[in-house]
Amino acid sequence: MLCALSGEAPQEPVVSKLSGAIFEKRLIEKYIEENGKDPVSGEDLTLDDLLPVRSSRVVRPRPPTLTSIPSLLSTFQNEWDALALETYNIREQLARTREELATALYQQDAAVRVIARLTKERDEARDALSKVTVSAGSTGGGDAMTLDPESLPEDLTAKVDEFHARLSKTRKKRTVPQGWATADDVASFAVSTTNSLPVSQATTVSVSEGYAAVGGLQGDVAIYSIDSDTVERSLQINEPVTKSIWDGTRVYFATSKGSVKVYENGNEIASFSDHAGPVTGLSIHPSKEILASVGSDKSFIFYDLVNLRRVRRVFTNSVFTTCAFHPDGHLFVCGTNSGEITAYFTTTGIEGASFVLGAPVQAISFSENGYWFAATGKGQTTVTIFDLRKSGDAVQAKVLDTGNVVQSLAWDESQQFLATGGPSGVTVQHYNKSAKSWSEPLRAAVSAVDVQWTASANKLVTINGDGVIGVLTAE
Repeated sequence: MLCALSGEAPQEPVVSKLSGAIFEKRLIEKYIEENGKDPVSGEDLTLDDLLPVRSSRVVRPRPPTLTSIPSLLSTFQNEWDALALETYNIREQLARTREELATALYQQDAAVRVIARLTKERDEARDALSKVTVSAGSTGGGDAMTLDPESLPEDLTAKVDEFHARLSKTRKKRTVPQGWATADDVASFAVSTTNSLPVSQATTVSVSEGYAAVGGLQGDVAIYSIDSDTVERSLQINEPVTKSIWDGTRVYFATSKGSVKVYENGNEIASFSDHAGPVTGLSIHPSKEILASVGSDKSFIFYDLVNLRRVRRVFTNSVFTTCAFHPDGHLFVCGTNSGEITAYFTTTGIEGASFVLGAPVQAISFSENGYWFAATGKGQTTVTIFDLRKSGDAVQAKVLDTGNVVQSLAWDESQQFLATGGPSGVTVQHYNKSAKSWSEPLRAAVSAVDVQWTASANKLVTINGDGVIGVLTAE
């Protein structure tokens, strides 16, 4: 008497009224719950259609291998060996756990010491800064520096937290978009267009939807159509332009007079004059509702782009040279003239980490992978890739030597291509994620003070100090 499902003698046999087949009770009950049919006849079957079969309890025979003393001894030996191995593994895991616990305790103790030291240094810095006044750009005899960070409004804090949670959750799942430029495409890049714009001493270029805004130290700005190779509009900022960002319908300009100006459809809609010296960097938050600026007055400022007002100003003891928001928006990274790169928490304005570059920071650009950012120093021919996940010496993931002085950096949104620009030319450094290796598919003798990628990385836009714009595309 064998079960029609398992082919073995059933421990609790039942018979189907429909097919007359014998089944193991627990197996046929589970089969009925899932299928509701008789597995032999295929007819609808319920638990009420099963009849128990009264029989003596079946005793399973021992396997043939356990019917002799030698085979039993061999089985016992195998069991003992397995037990001894498991005991060894458990002891080994216990030793590793003890080591990890000791390391964690050591790190915790070190963190407490670092916090105490930083708290002391902060108090000393506040005491020193409280005795410093800023007179440049003020109408009176100078206002004392504000030492405590201004609180970010609750709605913007919630917006920062929302974008951080949403973007960081999906970042690892992102793939290279369809139609994005490949390494072979970039390797075939050549100058397809050059045009001398009416912008003398050009310093910055920003790109949006087939257009480029180019600004210079004489206060001139040209709006250039990349596709038609024409200047479609000229603007007068009336102050030397140092940085620019084009986002949507708005263009943001920073000036050496300490101003941040907002233009929309060719008209100035807002102007902020909070810096007491040149504005050296601009960056826009992923939410598009916060703009940040840094300056030589040792401060960084956040602006509410919805209500067009200043919402935070933080003074430090460092002269800032450039800045960038993390792609998730929860960190704001600033470069200094002392060679340090400092990461601040966007919501609190408190310093979270610092990195050493070794030279006044010239440019910073984040990779969309969320854990790398590239930085280069003034006069350096190298680009250092920092890894936010690491610490100590391991924080420098890679040092790329371009062979020429680098002035500007631009990482495309696919995380693959890092463009560098300088007086001797431009290069593109390519990271192959699958091979985990770097290569240089492009090197062009095109002088550039600033470089920017267009959408899909199918074009690279450059501007040199003489106001000559260049567009590199695949041949």
